[in-house]
Amino acid sequence: MHDDREVPLRLDAQQNRERILSVALAELTRSADVPLSVIAKKAGVGQGTMYRNFPSREALVLEVYRNELQQVAGAADRLLRTRPPDRALREWMDGLARFAVAKSGLADALRKATSAPGSPGKPGHDQVTTAIARLLKANEQAGTIRPGVTPDDFMLAVAGLWQIGPDDGPERADRLLDLVMDGLRAGAPGR
Repeated sequence: MHDDREVPLRLDAQQNRERILSVALAELTRSADVPLSVIAKKAGVGQGTMYRNFPSREALVLEVYRNELQQVAGAADRLLRTRPPDRALREWMDGLARFAVAKSGLADALRKATSAPGSPGKPGHDQVTTAIARLLKANEQAGTIRPGVTPDDFMLAVAGLWQIGPDDGPERADRLLDLVMDGLRAGAPGR
């Protein structure tokens, strides 16, 4: 009898997978065409381990992207538990900026992976939209941002992040996010 429940990975297998994803993010950000053998070698795993975790380049690229999305989204709750809402939002925006820069570098690899015949397509952004909604709601309730800002408004306001490349440096993103944060705070009832 076959059991469809996902079996948890052994600790060493989980560590291998995480190393592969970390190295793949760095390498694919530099070059969409980096050979998988280079990623495996830099991650300290053999080809068999690489292909057991990621049977194709497309599977690896999509998992790197999905993993980055999950990390960005998951940070919202952690930050809201440990920071005041406005600080949580601003720190979360820093994580979003790092994701935007990584995505910029991954764009070619992601485009190739999602255009391959039979590919599942790019993972959705629902979890990020949900995280934004939680951050905005916490800030609105605290009176630290103007009322009525929607996740769509927020994404349009930070859309410039997607134009910042890996060579632009973090200062440019910081300046943009400070401007957005100042705009969100304008008209806030708690100011």
